[in-house]
Order: sequence, then structure tokens, then C-alpha cells
Amino acid sequence: MDTSFLSATILLILITDPLGNIPLFISALKQVKPERRRRVVFRECFIAFSVLLTFMFFGKGFLEVMHLTDESLRVAGGVILFLIALKMIFPGEGGHAGNQLSGEPFIVPIAVPLIAGPSAMATVLLMSTREPERILEWIGALTLTMLVTLLVFLFSGKIQKLLGEQAITALERLMGLVLTAISIEMLLGGVAAYIKKLA
Repeated sequence: MDTSFLSATILLILITDPLGNIPLFISALKQVKPERRRRVVFRECFIAFSVLLTFMFFGKGFLEVMHLTDESLRVAGGVILFLIALKMIFPGEGGHAGNQLSGEPFIVPIAVPLIAGPSAMATVLLMSTREPERILEWIGALTLTMLVTLLVFLFSGKIQKLLGEQAITALERLMGLVLTAISIEMLLGGVAAYIKKLA
């Protein structure tokens, strides 16, 4: 599966799912004073960006240490994305860590795993190991994704009021449907590459 800068950015935005995370984000910031919320948003987005950037740069070394192949990572990434997509389409009734949080959130649950979750980590790892020569493009895609997430979270209250819960849920399910197709493509690509390697 060939990945362009635009498709990589869209993929990362779909995975981090800032619109779908608005209710959880608002819930996590309930205990934070209004004047501190902007600072918390900037801090958490920066932490998430740093975590994903670390995975992007040290991904190849991690794979070599763990003796993992590119094909196995692609299959694993496809499976993880598929599970995330299913949760987006069929959200469960269980609560999120943000609902039980008291005080100001720090790293958990906003930076990790709300923004930099396992699927996002696996995706940047896959991008950097498959085409390391395009690392500047992947950094650009990740930066653009974080800017979108930052803007969505900064205006989360207004967006929620403007769109309403039903519209946000509908958008999240639509994004989940697109992500399902991407995950299947990634999974099939990994299996095909492995079979080709054996032949």
C-alpha cells in the first residue's frame, strides 16, 4: 500500500480521532480551572507528539532488538486498526479513564492513550520502518495531525455545541468505516508480502 503525505496525514487524523474524543476530553478537563485549560491542552498535545515522534525515530531499532519483521508489524498494525475502527463504529457502554479522573490530567489519559494510543504508535512505527527515507514527510504528517488535534481540543466546547452529540457520533462512525477499509488493506498487504517472501 503506497502512502502519500496526504494519505498519511488523513490516516493519523482518523486514528487519533480528535472529533470522536471530544466528549472524553471535556470529561477529563472537568476538574481543571477554565483559565488553565488552554495550557493543559498545549502540554498534553506536545507530550503526545513527543511520544509518537520517539516511536517514529527509534522504531527500526526497536524492531531489530525484538527480531520483528516489517510484515509482522504490518499485520499487527492492521489488526489493531481494525479493532479501533470497530470500537468507533460500535462504541461500548463502558466508561473511560477520563471519567474517573480527579484533578488536572497529566500525560494520562489525554496525551496517552487518548491521542498517542497503541494504534497511533504502531502506525508511525510502520511508516518510519517501511520508508525511512521519507522521514521528513512522516514528521510533517504527524505535525499536521497534532495541529488539527490541538485546534479541535481548544475549541472542543464550541464544536460540541455546534454539532451536537449525534453529529459527532455519526462522524466518528463514518471515520471508523474508512479506518476499517484502511486496516484491511494494511492487513492484506502484510500477508501478501509475507507469502511473497516465502515463495
